[in-house]
Amino acid sequence: MYNLLVGGAAGQGVDTTVAILERLLKQSGCGVYAMRDLMSRIRGGHNFSRIRFGAGTPKNHSERLDGIIALNEETIAIHLENLQPNGFILCDNAILTEDHRAIKLDMAVIAKELGNPRVAGSVAIGAGLKLFGIPMDLTQVHGVFEKSVKAEYVDINVKAVQAGYDRVPQKFKHAGGDYADHMIISGNKALALGALAAGLQFYSAYPMSPSTSIMEYLALKSDEAGILVEQAEDEIAAVNMAIGASFTGARAMTGTSGGGFSLKVEALGLSGMTEIPLVLVNVQRPGPVTGFPTRTEQGDLRFMISASQGEFPRMVIALRHHEDAFYQTIRAFNLAEKYQIPVILLSDQYLADSTATIPVMDPRKIVLYEPEDEKQDDYARYRYTDSGISPRKFPGTRDGFVTADSDEHDEHGHIVEDSETRIRMMNKRMGKMHQIAQELQEPELLGDQEPEVLLLGWGSMYGPLEEAASLLNQKGGKRYGALVFGDVWPLPQQLLKQTAASAKAIINVEQNYSGQLASLICEVTGIRTDCSILKYDGRQLCGEEIAARISKEGF
Repeated sequence: MYNLLVGGAAGQGVDTTVAILERLLKQSGCGVYAMRDLMSRIRGGHNFSRIRFGAGTPKNHSERLDGIIALNEETIAIHLENLQPNGFILCDNAILTEDHRAIKLDMAVIAKELGNPRVAGSVAIGAGLKLFGIPMDLTQVHGVFEKSVKAEYVDINVKAVQAGYDRVPQKFKHAGGDYADHMIISGNKALALGALAAGLQFYSAYPMSPSTSIMEYLALKSDEAGILVEQAEDEIAAVNMAIGASFTGARAMTGTSGGGFSLKVEALGLSGMTEIPLVLVNVQRPGPVTGFPTRTEQGDLRFMISASQGEFPRMVIALRHHEDAFYQTIRAFNLAEKYQIPVILLSDQYLADSTATIPVMDPRKIVLYEPEDEKQDDYARYRYTDSGISPRKFPGTRDGFVTADSDEHDEHGHIVEDSETRIRMMNKRMGKMHQIAQELQEPELLGDQEPEVLLLGWGSMYGPLEEAASLLNQKGGKRYGALVFGDVWPLPQQLLKQTAASAKAIINVEQNYSGQLASLICEVTGIRTDCSILKYDGRQLCGEEIAARISKEGF
């Protein structure tokens, strides 16, 4: 498995270079994982991406570097310490560096000779492929550029790749596998595709990093998919539009980040009180307030569980990896429709903006919930039932008065103030939680299945914890396993209690300051952790870092 970093200033084409590189690597048979670290600015600053690739399907990045493609000198200065002794630095001749590992190439000059100075990045792509021993397939290169640039620029970029490829020696042996038939996809795009597969009809949002690319992708596909995508004037309007669409019978979703979710809180309660199904996406970034707009964190778990005043049933599902993002989004729509509740999908910048090779989605796994037709003549929207789930009709139906109210109400939706009705209606709504508990998915146990040291995590910690457990187990001695939660509210407890009972030590691993999962587990089950590995600087823990920190703590 190799690790390559591409870095430069905003505006230098880092993201475009990485997007093309990762596609060419996948076409060569490599499994690919690429994470993005972006500054919140249009020009300048320092942006970079780490690409991990080889004969496997990596699910997290590595700090160790086998190569650096430096589009400016700052990239070398910042990342040089992570470059392996036998690694390389690929840069233009104009970049000053005295490091003996530097491979300097007249990228700008070559690009000008080809007739377009802007194809210097493609020269770097070709050189990078050659250094890692990737076979040159001009048909594949041409096909990738056809999907990446305007038609009139395809040929010159292909020539630039070939020029870069021809001007450097091979340094590493090609480490490909059999992943050419996989798809490469970002976390946000996987989520958006899951929504389309679930029958999404209406999406509303206000642009907010790092959730914006969900709206951009859905808008791009809106005509083809036959859906309506609305860029609302603010977050409050976005969530209320989605609730209104769902009230009329459309499958609706809204997405944002933590600050935007704060504005949606009252409407979240509206969905709970009116029992209108709703899927809400929170792609986390560090807070509070503006925080780090383009960085990652897991600081919103407790917020999602308790957002909005009062009590009402909800589910919170943390997305663990790219394939999970697709299927769990479908599940979120099914659960929202079945139980007439808000379901919150909790992602973060690391998962949202990273790309990975995954198997092509299996349509046989897509099963959509279809409600039974209401047969009773006397329609009551909030009829008391043993399940807590009441009949649901939509405006425009011939029989029955379709109503909803944010005030406490009786079975027909009429406002009430008596205590007896309030108690019965609360019991009806909250009674759904008993059934929801039967639908919970247990966390996945990675590593040793009977661990002496149990690691706990949720969401995007899946990939890092999977690798950490593997690295620790390779050392021998103790047995390490990791429980990674997808369903976080209600909290599934069976496998947790079973595994924790036999573990000699329990270590919590999270991307926040306070260890929110550990406190939730203690609150719900009484299980306490022995140690926490926490990170909250906006940068994601990787498997190597987790393993090193656990070893340092003596576990």
